[in-house]
Amino acid sequence: MNSILYVAAALAVGICISLQPAINSSMARALGNSVLATSISISITFIFALTLLLMVGKDIGDLAQIKALPWWVIIGGIAGFVFVLGGVYVAPVIGVALFFVCVVAGQLLGATVIDQFGLFGTPLKPVNTIKFIGLFMVLAGAIVVQNSNV
Repeated sequence: MNSILYVAAALAVGICISLQPAINSSMARALGNSVLATSISISITFIFALTLLLMVGKDIGDLAQIKALPWWVIIGGIAGFVFVLGGVYVAPVIGVALFFVCVVAGQLLGATVIDQFGLFGTPLKPVNTIKFIGLFMVLAGAIVVQNSNV
């Protein structure tokens, strides 16, 4: 697949993710419980992931290797839960667009720390001036979006 298709796939993923807070918030209102809505959403995710895993067939990996994984791998699952629950609680209050501007700003800040220190087995990529300017621009954009409805 060439890079244009990867970019298109990433955009499609972004569009799918943008639907999640609005849909899950609607479900939480209907059910009367945000954590229940979060649990249902994550359960649906699990069912789809498990179905795909089983469809792959014989090459599903080695479950025995789970015990060799570092303790911090659970952070990925916790982060998914925090994102879904955060979308249910926060997006209806501040709006989906501002929610995602803040999410992207937070992702860039977190990713910069991960790169700076080479955390979780990633290559070390120290912060430089250009990266710092880009981060500042994203954070400034979040402020502009926040103040757009004043």
